[in-house]
Amino acid sequence: MRQKIIKTELNVKDNLVGIMRIDNIDYISLTDLARYKNPDNPGDVIIKWMSNKSSFDFYCLWEELFNEKFKLAESREFKFDSANQSFTMSPSRWISMTNAKGFFSKRGKYGGGTFAHPDIALEFASWIDSAFKLYLIQEFERLKYNESYKNEIEWSVRRSLSKTNYRIHTDSIRENIVPKLTDKQKQFIYATEADVINVALFGMTAKEWREKNPDLNGNIRDYTDILHLVVLSNLEVLNASMIEHNISQKERLEKLNNTAKKELEILMSDKNIMGIQKCDENSKLLQ
Repeated sequence: MRQKIIKTELNVKDNLVGIMRIDNIDYISLTDLARYKNPDNPGDVIIKWMSNKSSFDFYCLWEELFNEKFKLAESREFKFDSANQSFTMSPSRWISMTNAKGFFSKRGKYGGGTFAHPDIALEFASWIDSAFKLYLIQEFERLKYNESYKNEIEWSVRRSLSKTNYRIHTDSIRENIVPKLTDKQKQFIYATEADVINVALFGMTAKEWREKNPDLNGNIRDYTDILHLVVLSNLEVLNASMIEHNISQKERLEKLNNTAKKELEILMSDKNIMGIQKCDENSKLLQ
């Protein structure tokens, strides 16, 4: 049966980014995203990201979670090599050797390049630039409610920001400001890494939030704003890296808290942030 393909483009900070929907699966052009960092050699940017161990762990686990035909044996050989500084991975090599479906490559002068599932593309955009990732999310929200396309694009930006990162980092081991850590919080040992990040960003554990909000369903991450979700995604990556380097929980908590304050300050100083927040609020009203 012939595949149903729908094509469109986003304008992300004056950069055109191709979107392709193939049989109800969305793909974003990593090649176009990479041009934001290196207009002349976007392919080199993609290879550099794919060759990074943290990035490899991310897209490898994504395949394990969502791809029934993923070749685990081949991926484990790559996982062993990924710890070496000489490790290099390209989209074509990854796809051909592991039967990956999170990426696909399309030939052609116009509309060609490397595409990836939104979970992976958002992680790639975050590696390029946190603010750039935020603009990408904004444009996806705009596309989602575009009359000519909304019936074709059906995915939730709010939960996709954290669901894959959360799973990866648990496996590896509404406020406008970030609360200051108390001395007690700095000394307390948290049972899960998710709560380390919750305390660093929200100033409370998941249990403490539930006790304060007994009438709400879900968890603290379901009720936060889009800016905090962007920072949350970045903190999970940072925390995983620090865990690999055997940094103590106390040191990680303080580092995560300081990083959260800095990132929110940067994001909220951007003149376009109010428009992004309004877009997020509108999306919640339409849910």
